[in-house]
Amino acid sequence: MESKTARLLTDSICFLFGSLLFACSVNIFTAPNGIAPGGITGAATLIQAISGAPIGVMSIVLNVPLFLWGIKARSAKAMVKSAVAVVLVSAAIDLTAPLLPAYRGDGMLVAIFGGVLSGAGLALIFLRGGTTGGTDLAASLLARRFPHMPVGRLLILIDMPIVLLSALVFHSIESPMYAIIVIYLTSKVIDGVLYGADSGKLLYIFSKENERIKREILQLPRGVTELYARGSYTGRDFEVLLVAVRRAEVYRVRQIILSADPNAFVIAAEASQIVGEGFTPLIPED
Repeated sequence: MESKTARLLTDSICFLFGSLLFACSVNIFTAPNGIAPGGITGAATLIQAISGAPIGVMSIVLNVPLFLWGIKARSAKAMVKSAVAVVLVSAAIDLTAPLLPAYRGDGMLVAIFGGVLSGAGLALIFLRGGTTGGTDLAASLLARRFPHMPVGRLLILIDMPIVLLSALVFHSIESPMYAIIVIYLTSKVIDGVLYGADSGKLLYIFSKENERIKREILQLPRGVTELYARGSYTGRDFEVLLVAVRRAEVYRVRQIILSADPNAFVIAAEASQIVGEGFTPLIPED
């Protein structure tokens, strides 16, 4: 029960702050400057520009078909977090609209701060297993079928039609240009928060002093995997050590290798995400 209570509290805090950050992006930067950065919120921004309908209310209305898809693809229970997130984000947008001051200055500053705030808000919600509906929900569902593609990149691919339409609605070629910058920054922030905290390095170690290197790495403590290989030139069998470490630990491992065998051969590869024991734990879906 304590674990579930702590998880619920963390979810609530992340959803609340994520909603407020996203609302700040919309009400301070993008909507007042005629920028529709894709997604249902972008479509709702276009509808507001045409009819004056509140962005939050229209976001909920436009999300209904996508939630029906989500319930069919996953389950009603799995969509609860997303439904809560959509209501919170939509309410935050409409309730804070009269309270937040609109910034109508430099267009590039609008795009930069709008994108960063939007990405930070969405990432907090994604991090706890929710979405804000719309193309965010679509990207989350598509990511289940295409797990090799980052969520942020999927967002870019499905947001373009709304961005292009904004040029007609706002009668400005600059509007979609700035919207593309917002979407790009949003995706980079999302990927940075979702995957950056879990990223690290994979070290492949070729050495004659593997026993000593293994012993000292295990004291960090970090696990070591022994891979058995054969050299094509020599035809000899040998052992390769594989170690997954955080970026901050690379220097310590290199010092261990250098101390044990200055002639060791090391390959360092990027690991965009490392989860599990010793790293960021997997968050189970409710």
